[in-house]
Amino acid sequence: MFIGYFTERPYQDPESGFFGATGKPIKDLTLSNGSYNPELGANLYNRYLDEKIYAEEMGFDGLVLNEHHSTPFCMGGAMNVEASILARITKRAKIVLLGNILPIWDDPLWLVEQLAMIDLISHGRLVSGWVRGTGRESVAHNSPPPYNWERFKEAHEFIIKAWTTPGPFRWEGKHYQYRHVNPWVRPYQKPHPQIWLPGVVSRDSLMWAAEQRIPYIMLSTEMEPTRQAFQLYHDAAAEQGYESGPQNLGYLWKVHVDETEELAEQTARKFIQGPSNPFLAGNEGTMNPALLALPGLSSRHRVLPTQSVATAARGGAGGVLGRPFEQQIKDYTIITGTPKTVIPKIRHVLEYIRPGSVFFWDGDGAMTHDDAMRSLRLMGEEVIPAVREIADDLELPGSFEVDTATGKPIEESPETPQAPLVAEDSQSQD
Repeated sequence: MFIGYFTERPYQDPESGFFGATGKPIKDLTLSNGSYNPELGANLYNRYLDEKIYAEEMGFDGLVLNEHHSTPFCMGGAMNVEASILARITKRAKIVLLGNILPIWDDPLWLVEQLAMIDLISHGRLVSGWVRGTGRESVAHNSPPPYNWERFKEAHEFIIKAWTTPGPFRWEGKHYQYRHVNPWVRPYQKPHPQIWLPGVVSRDSLMWAAEQRIPYIMLSTEMEPTRQAFQLYHDAAAEQGYESGPQNLGYLWKVHVDETEELAEQTARKFIQGPSNPFLAGNEGTMNPALLALPGLSSRHRVLPTQSVATAARGGAGGVLGRPFEQQIKDYTIITGTPKTVIPKIRHVLEYIRPGSVFFWDGDGAMTHDDAMRSLRLMGEEVIPAVREIADDLELPGSFEVDTATGKPIEESPETPQAPLVAEDSQSQD
């Protein structure tokens, strides 16, 4: 099993008024950045990087980053910058991007170069996820919604070719044209880093992932519709002539571990007390209705079983508290407690939906640095070792153990020596 750590890296500013379930609900693309505090932003960026370093020390296999734009609920507007830093300051964990928003890139050749550099600096630790993005990203970056799916697929094809085909060559597509493709950087991993696809709503995206034989990662959805969506992947794989398994599937959801049951509940309630986030159930805020149905962005009919619950409270329909904390505890979309009580709950989720990769979403909302670090420590000491044993017992291999295209075990390659974090001849620190 592959185990990753994730947080949205929220912009936490209690003075802004846009903070907490009782604060003003954030409406997409209507909040001015005039209230942005650069000093606070600097501290938060460094805090979240420190937590990623500690997550690696505690034994996580992957450090997960995502990207959203023009919103305070996610500070990862330039996720590849964060990934570049982690490539140099971490040593072992994979750097998992969930993911680059392909349709908003007018120059995917630049993305070819950026990601290859990250893979090289990290000595082959990049996992490159793609996403189609939301209406927020399409509007903020002037990307035409009706061509979102076309641009996504063409950008993917171009990037893979640029990574795997010696140049120079010419590319004449519908949305991208290049007279000279010959990037002077190629990925460390051969033939290229693993490609993953996260999602919640689009059936087309999940079916495409199955056709490509790449992992599909479901994002913080209820268990029964998640299991139904995973079965769609397995059925599509069978139609493509191969047998998929846990290695093809991943699941990300909210898990917080603490020293006592009382402290665990008190801290986990902070999931719904930070800047409102349409993806953070219980504190969805007010989504701009103009962004919910952009023409051509995604099909309104070809949706996954997870769609109705995942988007029910967006746009303000469910109020600020669309799904109460207690309901999320009941349906396992939030798991919290001491290691003793959390581990059997995680086992229940793994037994029910059978993913080969899991991602614990923690340290979010209004959680402090201390909250995140306590949970990470307990995860490393007790939860992660137990989850690995459970995964072995349930036969849940990840995509680095079993090939997602062939179903055959992947042979481990010898470890490549890492460059020292500080050059031997560098000057002494202050």
